[in-house]
Amino acid sequence: MIRVLVTDDEPRMRAGIRKILTSVNDIDVIAEAANCREAIELSRAERVDVVLLDLEMPVMDGLSALAEFRQTIPDMKVIMLATFAKQQDVFRALSEGSVGLLLKDSTPAQMICAVRTAAVGGVYLSPGAARHVVSSQVSDQTARRTEARAGGSATNWFQRGSSGQEGHASMATS
Repeated sequence: MIRVLVTDDEPRMRAGIRKILTSVNDIDVIAEAANCREAIELSRAERVDVVLLDLEMPVMDGLSALAEFRQTIPDMKVIMLATFAKQQDVFRALSEGSVGLLLKDSTPAQMICAVRTAAVGGVYLSPGAARHVVSSQVSDQTARRTEARAGGSATNWFQRGSSGQEGHASMATS
């Protein structure tokens, strides 16, 4: 049984997530928290496998709570909940130890999959969050290829006196 703590300041959101997750027989929502301080205290008192943690919360924001979870309960699996998949939130959450980012408008199947994935040590990203990661990787790789073909950085290439028109033609053939 996967033991889950749901943390969100909206009671209806917590109730909806609880209803979705408890519709399957391998997930049990053992507690709900209305703020991050409460979530941290509950996770110390209960054995929790996965925490669903809202990014934007009163009292303490989700990323600050994530940092505290990492320090006090390093093995805790934390999935961040977000209304929108902002690129900086996705990367910050992952770099600070979250095992996923789940959008609040995710389907029930996606929510269940996220919890199950986290419980076995995987990483889950909602499609909107995954798009940011993939697009960033593609952009980084394209920039590195462009630099390599230009014999240095694109900035250096333009600083050497190439006109914008030459740069456009050269970059278009890359």
